[in-house]
This record gives sequence, structure tokens and C-alpha cells, in this order.
Amino acid sequence: MRRYFPALWILLFGAAACNAPTVHETDSKAAREAVLKADTDFSDLSRKKGFRYAFLAYADSTAVLLRANNPPMKGQVAFRYIESMNDTGVTLTWEPGFASVAASGELAYTYGIYTFTSKDTTTRGTYLTVWKKDAAGNWRFVLDTGNEGLGK
Repeated sequence: MRRYFPALWILLFGAAACNAPTVHETDSKAAREAVLKADTDFSDLSRKKGFRYAFLAYADSTAVLLRANNPPMKGQVAFRYIESMNDTGVTLTWEPGFASVAASGELAYTYGIYTFTSKDTTTRGTYLTVWKKDAAGNWRFVLDTGNEGLGK
């Protein structure tokens, strides 16, 4: 048994080192938390100032919107669509349920459940948002889409 003792220690320390988070994994966790915070802050802004204001504030200049009964809207077309939205008397909020960040740390996506509330009705559905870091290091959405279907 004594002759195997050094080899046993090497195996134990090697296994422990394999299970320890690497710098990249730690950074990835921080990046996931940052993009989840951006998505949550985006929803909070929508609740406080209206979804029109929030979408304009968080959209990247190359943003693409995928909406029912419309072709993909990109860049200035997407901005004109957002500017035309009427958010008077309605509330749009969402809760991200998941986030993943690319190894580069520059692209990410989130998805979750949204709630759209008007005077007479509440609609719930799912959404997906793709994010990109801007030059200042802020997360901006580059693609946003969702679909109804979760009921009330």
C-alpha cells in the first residue's frame, strides 16, 4: 500500500484540480450574471417608462425584431417599428429564465417568460433575446423575438 500512496495523492489532487472552476468558468458565470442583470434591468425600464422607451434604450444599432405577421425588421426599420409602438395604458415585463454567453464574452442570449398587461387582458408568452456587448461594454440586444401561448 505504501508504494501506491504517492500515486493516490497525485490522483486525488488531480481530480480536485479538474473540479475546481477555471478562470474562464468564473468569468463565464460573471458574464451570465451580467447579461441576466441587463435583461432584468431592460424589463424594469419597460415597466417604469414603457416598453417603447426601453426597447429604444437597449437596442443595438443593428437590432433585428422578429414579430408575427412581419418580415424580419433590421436596423432603422426596427427602430421605426419601435417608435411607432403605442405603449399607453399597457405594461410589458419579462423574467429571464436562462442566459448563456459565448466563450468570447461578446455575444449572449437570454430567454424566459413575458407578461403583457392591458386594461382588459393579460397575455403571457415566451421570448428570446440575443445580446452583444457594445464598445463601452454594455449589453445591447441585437435580436428580439417572442410568441404568445402561455395563457393567463
